[in-house]
Amino acid sequence: MDVLVCAAPGELVLEQRPTPRPAAGEVLLRVRRVGVCGTDMHIYRGTQPYLSYPRVMGHELSGEVVSAPAGSDLEPGDHAYVMPYLSCGTCPACAKGKTNCCMNIRVLGVHVDGALAEYLAVPEGFVRKVEGVGLDEAAMVEFLAIGAHAVRRARIEPGQAALVVGAGPIGIAAALFARLAGARVTVLDGREDRLAFCAEHLGAEQVVSLGDGTARTLSDLTDGAFFDVVFDATGNPGAMQQGFAYVGHGGTYVLISVVAADITFSDPEFHKREMSLLGSRNATIEDFEHVLATIRAGLVPTAALNSHKADLRDLPQALPGWMEPSAGVIKAIVAC
Repeated sequence: MDVLVCAAPGELVLEQRPTPRPAAGEVLLRVRRVGVCGTDMHIYRGTQPYLSYPRVMGHELSGEVVSAPAGSDLEPGDHAYVMPYLSCGTCPACAKGKTNCCMNIRVLGVHVDGALAEYLAVPEGFVRKVEGVGLDEAAMVEFLAIGAHAVRRARIEPGQAALVVGAGPIGIAAALFARLAGARVTVLDGREDRLAFCAEHLGAEQVVSLGDGTARTLSDLTDGAFFDVVFDATGNPGAMQQGFAYVGHGGTYVLISVVAADITFSDPEFHKREMSLLGSRNATIEDFEHVLATIRAGLVPTAALNSHKADLRDLPQALPGWMEPSAGVIKAIVAC
């Protein structure tokens, strides 16, 4: 089978490998679509921590069931998506239902080889049938679920003011699901094209371009009260620290971004506002199912989100260009 391997930073190599033989309890999938995300771009750049090369990237995927264990509700020919966070099921986090932050988690395409291949064997418990959703849409469920999980963590109430800082794919997902939860959404980013997308396709009430007067602009928009909920999806330590200033009194700050840095904040301001600070990592099966239901209901602009496409064999040429801001990528999907 064809397998696209990131042999080293900046080096994608198409290899021939044997088709995997599923072990007991595994499903064999014919991979059909793989979404490319920021994690994959970090791997390609060589800036993804805790990763060893060579690595087969890809954790946003959909495919067709080739074989499944006896007694499974999956059958050959079924279309399916994969929950790529391979949790252990036995650690304290898993016991509390927080499989997204399993103590022994292995993520496809990061800790173990992922989906940029024609076939993939995955434990049955992480493969779910999709109905009423196309393969392209099913490959977008994972990144949307990350935003949906962050919104669920925030416990947004209708009418609250929410600020999303960073309008990449994860920020876009957070803005979408915050608006669907009833929030009045403002999006802050330095890229005008991303802000225009949020206004046109996501129903963002306000979009703000990053600049020297950002704090004053956000204050003016909220009559000095700032925001009930702030989501950071920038992946930038400085932006993450600045975001504390945008949280209103009694508000909540949700850090979706994860960076290899220490984040500091003013303790007097934190306590004065009785701020709630939350981390949001990955997503759970409940978030995946919520996203699927939302797509089926026609509430996700999937056609607009899917901005770029390529075949597996063409990805080594396409990926470097997609990483340039001028390409205007929202979500790129690879056909395998």
